[in-house]
Amino acid sequence: MKLKKFLVAAVATAAAAVLALSLAGCGGSGEKKPEGGSTTPAAESLRFVTGGESGTYYAFGTVLANYAANNEGLDITALSGNGSQANVQALQDGDAELAFCQSDVLAYAYEGTNLFEGAGYSDFSIVAALYNEQVQIVTCDPKIKTVADLKGKTVSIGAAGSGVYFNAIDVLGAYDLTEKDIDAVYQDFADSADSLKDGKIDAAFIVAGAPTTAITDLSTSKTAYLVALDEEHVQKLLASSPYYAADTIKAGTYKGQEADVTTVAVQAVVIANDSVSEDAIYSFVKSIFDGAEAQADAHAKYAELSLEGASSVTSVPYHAGAAKYFAEQKIEVATK
Repeated sequence: MKLKKFLVAAVATAAAAVLALSLAGCGGSGEKKPEGGSTTPAAESLRFVTGGESGTYYAFGTVLANYAANNEGLDITALSGNGSQANVQALQDGDAELAFCQSDVLAYAYEGTNLFEGAGYSDFSIVAALYNEQVQIVTCDPKIKTVADLKGKTVSIGAAGSGVYFNAIDVLGAYDLTEKDIDAVYQDFADSADSLKDGKIDAAFIVAGAPTTAITDLSTSKTAYLVALDEEHVQKLLASSPYYAADTIKAGTYKGQEADVTTVAVQAVVIANDSVSEDAIYSFVKSIFDGAEAQADAHAKYAELSLEGASSVTSVPYHAGAAKYFAEQKIEVATK
């Protein structure tokens, strides 16, 4: 009787093993079956840290994440963030897999300079550059026509240690000026605009996508002017700091602006931790461009997206998944 019970138990155990193997072969282990009947590996969980909930990074990032989730099957969630420096830190700390970051700040992180002096982080890659954030030099003094005219003037160059501060130092440097050649004050956008209204400063650096609220508000109460960069100094700056791009603020962007204004811009870039798979990044980049066609009115920044701009970053290598997508569009980008 004991032998019979043993044999029955053995047969049952063998049957269970066969059933388990059968389920594994049909995708029952680590795979999911999406609609349509095909099987794909279980999706990675991607946390996409963006910006403050009232800003462009968060709004556009949410649109991008939702389209990728709904159309590429990615498990991706847009999260609010505290700006470029904090977003890089989130990747480094393992609190996110994707992040928005300005092109200058990601270069600082990769090289261990400026905001990341002595604390560089390079275990990330470029996904795509999406749109530009212009360096805008605003004044209410019509005698200030070039950056060289800022010498000896009282100029707001952004909050101390901010990204704007380093942008201002770079632009001044292209004209062989330093922080000591101006009477520098360190204010955010709103305070800079108020100081210009009150005549407390002569000019201010503001780095953001144009039109920018601070300058729009200023131009409704006073006559404001944008200071243009000339082509020679733009090229000098681009040669020394490849995270910038040449740009133009079109006439009519602000009240009273009658002509185009040449300047430079940093780019709003999506970056990814190097641990994210090639397949996931390829699908995300594909969804960005597919979404620009399928739902162009979902966010205004879709209109600024281009293959050339997205693949233009040279200061940091691209992720292999992004490189695969761009290669399909006949564009080659550098990878690690």
